[in-house]
Amino acid sequence: MWPTPDWAGSIWIERPPMLFDTHAHYDDDQFYGDRETLLASLPEQGVGLVVNPGCTVASSRTAVELARRFPHVYAAVGIHPENCGDFRPKDLDAIRALAREDKVVAIGEIGLDYYWPENPPRPLQQQVLRSQLALAQELQLPVIIHDRDAHADTMAIVREFPGLRGVFHCFAGSVEMARELVDMGWYLSFNGAATFKNARKAPEVIRAVPMDRLMIETDAPYLTPVPYRGRRNDSTYVHLVAEKIAQLRDMTPAAAEQATWDNGKRFFGI
Repeated sequence: MWPTPDWAGSIWIERPPMLFDTHAHYDDDQFYGDRETLLASLPEQGVGLVVNPGCTVASSRTAVELARRFPHVYAAVGIHPENCGDFRPKDLDAIRALAREDKVVAIGEIGLDYYWPENPPRPLQQQVLRSQLALAQELQLPVIIHDRDAHADTMAIVREFPGLRGVFHCFAGSVEMARELVDMGWYLSFNGAATFKNARKAPEVIRAVPMDRLMIETDAPYLTPVPYRGRRNDSTYVHLVAEKIAQLRDMTPAAAEQATWDNGKRFFGI
């Protein structure tokens, strides 16, 4: 795992970190005891960049604060569909203000989630998603989309915003959906779920779409890759996602790390 020392003749070279965790929630309470130490240690463990998306106004503020304190951490700001039940116009104003911070690189995590019956009503989720997509268009920022059991409605709304750039995080759709998104200029991101034994769609999509549209993530502290499933996830496990992509695409892990690093930097403009 990065950084790996190399000998070049008699010159000792240390390879730079080349792992980019494009989606991790270090504002989560599960990191309460070791957040600072863990984040500070990531570059020496091979993780050179992290994007921390917010899910509420408060967690978006925390994401921005973490980005200010750690050079390798960037923030996204937004309101997650599970958290939009008490959405007010002032919340969008707060997200707009946070989005103007220097190290905010996207609007997210936003989207639709129809999985839990107790989630906010679908029409409200859709309204909040449209509001945040319009904000991203206004600010010329990409978006990070959460789509759980809501493929048709999410795609229908995304199509209303031509020219908008985005990534579907933890992509769980079909090859056909993936190809449409790629044709629209969008990216797809995969995490530990792609390593699970019951993963079916993700491997098919990873093989089918162009390598220059794939990114890797952890969604920490959730969805820890095999063989560590069940533990708290963090960015030090993201290399396992790169290795899974390498296996599925018949390439070296180093090549997958390099490609996803380049893709993430290009997408977020870092």
